[in-house]
Amino acid sequence: MSLGPLAGTAAQVAPLVDPGALLATGGAVDGLQTATRVLAEGIGKGAVYFTIAVGLTLVFGLMGVLNFAHGAIAMVGAYLGGLVLVLFVGANTGTVATILVFFVALALVFAVTTAAGSAMEVTLIRPIYDRTPTYQILLTFGVSLIIEEVARIVLTLRGIQPNPQWQAPMGTAPDVLLGRTELLGVGVRRLYLFEVAIGAVVAVAVWAFLTKTLYGLYIRAGSEDTEMVQALGVDVRQAFTVVFGVGTGLAAVGGVLLMWDPIWGPSVLLSIDVLLYAFVVVIIGGLGSFTGTLVAAGIVGIADSVTTWLFTTGIVTFPGLSEVTIFLLLVVMLILRPQGLYGVEEVGGH
Repeated sequence: MSLGPLAGTAAQVAPLVDPGALLATGGAVDGLQTATRVLAEGIGKGAVYFTIAVGLTLVFGLMGVLNFAHGAIAMVGAYLGGLVLVLFVGANTGTVATILVFFVALALVFAVTTAAGSAMEVTLIRPIYDRTPTYQILLTFGVSLIIEEVARIVLTLRGIQPNPQWQAPMGTAPDVLLGRTELLGVGVRRLYLFEVAIGAVVAVAVWAFLTKTLYGLYIRAGSEDTEMVQALGVDVRQAFTVVFGVGTGLAAVGGVLLMWDPIWGPSVLLSIDVLLYAFVVVIIGGLGSFTGTLVAAGIVGIADSVTTWLFTTGIVTFPGLSEVTIFLLLVVMLILRPQGLYGVEEVGGH
């Protein structure tokens, strides 16, 4: 049976799954070693996703505010961190000095963006607390657009292309982080281990702040019953300002982590990409759940790593597999458990 003109078209379309590549991969690479490498890289990606998404979780869980400027803040963090590295790290800068400059950049970016986020809460967010969430969404989305356009203008004036990755700060990464470390007989990128370490520090710091400090107690109590806490003499408005500022600062810290990542890197497009991944993590984990965000970030990171491996080894030839898989996870979660893994199901509604 002849297919006529369709035969030529079909011959030009590569299959999405290559059985030959699958068999070749299975024969050449030990399954346990491959699984270890993919798992380690997935945990590294999950650490970055958690660092970015935990700020969004704090702001929504404790204040009920959906901050659509979260991704833009992460983008600003990547550029500010990159600027510090470009200014103070040269070809002759040693590894230890470079990493010290990185942590200085991390601290400076966190401080600056936390202050900016606190100012944003006081001047823009606080006046609309009593209005519907639509106002918050539109306002923060507008702020995101303004930040992106200002970034494009500034970068263009400085002779830097806003959309492709800014290569200069990516080139400051020390060689020790670009190599691999043997882990259970498998070479794992040290950059992923570095990201896991920072993500773990962020997780412990946020958990300790919320559960082990008096101020964290005020914040959690204020999110449950604002009037009662105010009656006890606690300034809940000030506490919420701190929460919004810290959430903004954490977004920027995540952006600084992405600065050295070869997959991401500083670019204006980072704004929308980061926002989408952050929302996926927060929704899968459960809106406002710290534990849910931690678990969901790991799930999304591992799913991303597995699908990336399938594509890079030639088993699957669809380049958008990673993004499709992650958003399929989101769709499945919304269908089977709309409140997320650790979220609380709401009764009633509009």
